Amino acid sequence: MPEKATLKKARADKRAGKAPSTQAGEFVHEEIEHVREGKHGARSTKQAIAIGLSKARRAGVKLPPPPASAKETTKRSAASASRAGARHRKPSARRSRAMRRKLQREPHNTVSTKALSRQATSAARRRSPAARKRSAEKAARTRRRNAA
Repeated sequence: MPEKATLKKARADKRAGKAPSTQAGEFVHEEIEHVREGKHGARSTKQAIAIGLSKARRAGVKLPPPPASAKETTKRSAASASRAGARHRKPSARRSRAMRRKLQREPHNTVSTKALSRQATSAARRRSPAARKRSAEKAARTRRRNAA
């Protein structure tokens, strides 16, 4: 369950008309803080981000579903995938405890400043130069707007 402050910030972002990814960023930030303070670990930076995005989806942020693997796509259509999500049940207390213990054994240095920087750089490198330029121009516009 996300913290009240996180939900409040995400709602404020929604009211301000910000993108779903910005709203979800609050949940990702919360998850990174959890790993840093030792609540649990994460095997990789990507895993910490994925947990945060999953929490955001459960809290009602309108994010697209996670990309399905090639094997899963051939197995079932998008329609049946959404029906499967509707039948989703809460995990048993036993499984929940097992998962928590498993996460607690994972490393905690996966959300260090260095690790997050490496993740951001590799994510940016996968984008086209044109996409990176658009993103940089948008950031510059935002900075100009907020400076005024």
